Amino acid sequence: MIGARGHSMSPRKVRPQNVLLVLVALLATIGLARGGHEVPVYPSYYPHEIRVETMPPERATDLLRDAKLHAYLGPELRFPGAVPASVRAVESLGNFVIVRINPERLAQDERSACAVVEAIIRDMAGKAGFVLHPYPVTPWHGDFLYHVDRAEAEKRRLLGAPATPLRNLRVKVGGVPAGLVRSEWRAQGPDWDATVEEVGAAELVAASTISLNGWLGPAWVKTGWFHAERILADATDDLEARYRTEAIAQRLETGGYRDRVERVNLERELVATLTGGCRKRIAGYTVKHQYFSAEFTNGIENIGFDSIEGLNSPIFIRTVKLKDFPWNGWLTLGIDASPDAAWNPIAGFNDGFGRLLWSAIGDPALFSAPYDSSWMLNRIADVQSNSGR
Repeated sequence: MIGARGHSMSPRKVRPQNVLLVLVALLATIGLARGGHEVPVYPSYYPHEIRVETMPPERATDLLRDAKLHAYLGPELRFPGAVPASVRAVESLGNFVIVRINPERLAQDERSACAVVEAIIRDMAGKAGFVLHPYPVTPWHGDFLYHVDRAEAEKRRLLGAPATPLRNLRVKVGGVPAGLVRSEWRAQGPDWDATVEEVGAAELVAASTISLNGWLGPAWVKTGWFHAERILADATDDLEARYRTEAIAQRLETGGYRDRVERVNLERELVATLTGGCRKRIAGYTVKHQYFSAEFTNGIENIGFDSIEGLNSPIFIRTVKLKDFPWNGWLTLGIDASPDAAWNPIAGFNDGFGRLLWSAIGDPALFSAPYDSSWMLNRIADVQSNSGR
């Protein structure tokens, strides 16, 4: 006989009166069963020990290859040669790629600013490591279906517009994928016409997340319109446009609308106002790849991940299951930066390690739906009672 923890148990003699007690106990619990032929209720997949180690990407690739690390939550890894067959990847929204005009150069000429920005964005099309999407709400956002018509129309307009010949264009590049901006355009000195930058989507979520009383953040923290407001709110000097965006954002955040139709129209109006100028434009986005070990015995499975936060999200810790243990065991994760934030649920846990730690111990009642901008129940279910039963 095998016990609950796998220990060997020797058979014992059972007295008749004990048999009667066991039968009574079994009959008393039959009405509570909810499962099928298997164990009625499984415990959580939570490992009973989670080890988080700071390590450079090079060490993570070696440990994943040798099945000594379950997942790496840092920047995308570069494997020498092909990715091992036992290593898998999940994809999520990486960075927004933004083109920003130099305010000292072209601030007084909106037409010239648009010509420069659109020429740079148009030239990025088809480049490796980049998805052309000149609209702030992406397919990774749960509210993309409310904006898909405008996103597609803007892409067609940009690609179909006649190319404007530009000479001596100087573009400052910071942290974007190599080759995204042609070499002859790259600014070598302090003089520049525009800059190409990146803003991390997961960082936008993390910066707007609070951990208070089991709540992880505002209801709109993963919506595309909210990310657009965070990125483009300072893109115009028009006081009327700024006032309009602030007023619309306030209505959306305080529920100042009649129904869902009015809410969606407000979201579309907000994004349209934010993208009306050319001082700062979103060119597209990158896709983030995070790797985990799926090795037959030492790997993990049942992987849940977030469309924006990837593996560093509550859904990952809630669903990850080790292959070599039925329910729990030792989970080993790697990150790229040591913890440097305060350890408290209100003003702290806002770095990579802290968010991961709070995902493991916070155990909120609700957390973000993995592929949507809504919320889902964690450990409770919304069950409608049936008075006739």
